[in-house]
Amino acid sequence: MALHPLAGHPATEEQLDNIPRLVAAYYTNRPDKSAPEHAVMFGTSGHRGSSLNCTFNDAHIAAICQALAEYRLANNIDGPLFVGMDTHALSEPAFITAVEVLSANQVQLVVEAGRGYTPTPAVSLAILNYNRGRTSGFADGIVITPSHNPPQDGGFKYNPPHGGPADNQVTDQIQTRANDLIAKDLQGVKRLDFNQALRSGYVHERDFAEDYVLQLDQVVDMQAIASAGLKLGTDPLGGAGLAYWDRIAERYKLDIQVVNRRVDPAFSFMHLDKDGKIRMDCSSPYAMAGLISMKDQFDLAFGNDADFDRHGIVCKSSGLMNPNHYLAVAIDYLYRHRPQWSDKLKIGKTLVSSSMIDRVAGALNRPLAEMPVGFKWFVPYMLDGSMGFAGEESAGGIFLRRDGTSWATDKDGIILCLLAAEILAVTGKDPGQGYQGLTDKFGAPSYKRIDVAANATQKKRLSSMTPEVVTSKQLAGETIEQILTRAPGNDAAIGGLKVATQNGWFAARPSGTESVYKIYAESFKGDSHLQLLIEEAQTLVNQVFDAES
Repeated sequence: MALHPLAGHPATEEQLDNIPRLVAAYYTNRPDKSAPEHAVMFGTSGHRGSSLNCTFNDAHIAAICQALAEYRLANNIDGPLFVGMDTHALSEPAFITAVEVLSANQVQLVVEAGRGYTPTPAVSLAILNYNRGRTSGFADGIVITPSHNPPQDGGFKYNPPHGGPADNQVTDQIQTRANDLIAKDLQGVKRLDFNQALRSGYVHERDFAEDYVLQLDQVVDMQAIASAGLKLGTDPLGGAGLAYWDRIAERYKLDIQVVNRRVDPAFSFMHLDKDGKIRMDCSSPYAMAGLISMKDQFDLAFGNDADFDRHGIVCKSSGLMNPNHYLAVAIDYLYRHRPQWSDKLKIGKTLVSSSMIDRVAGALNRPLAEMPVGFKWFVPYMLDGSMGFAGEESAGGIFLRRDGTSWATDKDGIILCLLAAEILAVTGKDPGQGYQGLTDKFGAPSYKRIDVAANATQKKRLSSMTPEVVTSKQLAGETIEQILTRAPGNDAAIGGLKVATQNGWFAARPSGTESVYKIYAESFKGDSHLQLLIEEAQTLVNQVFDAES
């Protein structure tokens, strides 16, 4: 994909979404029951879509919430359901729909005080804190968010009692029932008027930030950060955790400057992403251009996406860190500076994350667990405390408390940002300098991901590839050492293919939410070798398409 000429530039008036029209379409547009593209579809991060194209409307959320209420009843989940939402325009009306339907189903809801916004990790933590030690009456949660997606999008994700993203077995049941309800014009959906729902006794307010901020020092060494006197900067990108930074700074006596306090559903303050779209992607140097330009004003700076489950680390030494680079540094630091952690703790990564992590794990003599794409695969291990850290290449991560017990089981952008400050405070080197040290020891990899248009049939073919599609013994001039269609960490299907040699690899898989397939590649032999890996990967994918056309 060619770089848009306005990438990294401030958004213009012409590029802003018409928010009143977007919200109106949420209520007036209805999905076409005969159109598959209008159906409820849970991808790797829940159901996402836009009201403008009939993929995220009142009917979708009403059906999903009725299906969720029935799922809870069938599975004896009768504790409170914690509800969070982010700052996207469609989150507000979707919140109203959810409250109306779930309260009518007599679900006890816990929502943010004053109709405020709640980061994903705060909901995950609330679930685990409530369920700890229980044998019944378990809580679960939902977060209404499309993560870093553009302003016109909405999203809805479910976190069962384990606190992390629901797996396919759960979401398939909810998706099937929701689409059945839509096909029946929502017959069977229970619903109260919103004001009636608020008076029903089933809606309770809570300050989610209170417990979250109070317990932060159990997962990050906040005293070390405070003692170092670091000057920290943060751009919340208008997201759900903006108010958390002031409370964190106040409680732990930290110098944190919030450089942008605007909350605007059009996200008009954003810099345009690589494709010229507004996208709150804190791992993108184009979306984060504003904070990057201020890097010399701070010892360290960081940003987050709209629901604060992702992190972007900006160092004086290196600017915005590649997410893969920071994951490697975080792992290397944590497993050397958490004396209460067991020496048997696994290191979790997705198959498309950097092999630098493999080399770091080898040097630490810790077991590595490679999982398919999707944070749900890490949940059981983070819940039982057998994995110290889990991370994915798209700037998501989570790790245990300092005593080796679970913190949360969903991605947490806040603690990953604060960990960067702890690393600087304790080692005297920022994470960018820390990564340079790793490359001095293990080599400097080149990594790239590309998106290529693909229709539904092509995506299905890619997801069902077998190792036999690879007939060559070599890849980019090296002997092939691995051909994977299942993840070594848990033997789950990866929904694609990964081929690896001693110094490089590629993976190809269809997107779960977009009409594209993705090729990931990495080389420890330089950019020319990386390009060769990508070219051979594309040739293989084309052969798969042609063979079955």
